[in-house]
Amino acid sequence: MVQDSEELQPVLESQARRRWQMIRKQRVTRKKRSRRVLRNRRTRLEGSSSRAANGIHRRVRTLKKLVPNSESKGLEGLFRDTADYILSLQMRVKVMQIMVKVLTGSDE
Repeated sequence: MVQDSEELQPVLESQARRRWQMIRKQRVTRKKRSRRVLRNRRTRLEGSSSRAANGIHRRVRTLKKLVPNSESKGLEGLFRDTADYILSLQMRVKVMQIMVKVLTGSDE
């Protein structure tokens, strides 16, 4: 029995060594994987913020094209001019509706 345990000792040690090597390798692999996942998330988040900013810039450019005389103004001036332009368009629509009623002779 003592002889069997002495013969098994190197075998058990080598098995234990292999187990520890596998555990270390798995830990390193997990660390690398978690770093990779974090890096991918970070780039995805950074990319999404720049995409959102690009979308906002695109919409501001479109708004500048739609509102007359607003190309050289800042964002606050652009929004003020846009509100004024919307009000003037609404007034034009009301004037045209009144003109249509008068010209067609409608008494509504």
